[in-house]
Amino acid sequence: MAAVHEVTDQSFKQFVEGDTPVLVDFWAEWCGPCKMLSPVVEELAAELSPRLKAGKLNVDDNPQTAREFGIMSIPTLLIFQGGQVVRQIVGYMPKKQLHDKIADLLPQA
Repeated sequence: MAAVHEVTDQSFKQFVEGDTPVLVDFWAEWCGPCKMLSPVVEELAAELSPRLKAGKLNVDDNPQTAREFGIMSIPTLLIFQGGQVVRQIVGYMPKKQLHDKIADLLPQA
């Protein structure tokens, strides 16, 4: 099973529900910083599974969800708990810095 799931407008709501924290990477094919962040998200998701669930949503293919959450700049990461946004991170950052930004939201191993 992939560490990072492809999420669509149709699957988004169900994907972010539940007790496990969920990270969603809002990205687009033409976005250079998104391409830099993608492997960081994949590595982090693999390392933190099952304490973190991760998904990617292409904003060009799924504009409804991007609009609903006011995504104006990409890459944007939204962290959900219980279906609610609890943190927003905009732009590229290295894996350690990203881990530090979300560590307090993760259940203990």
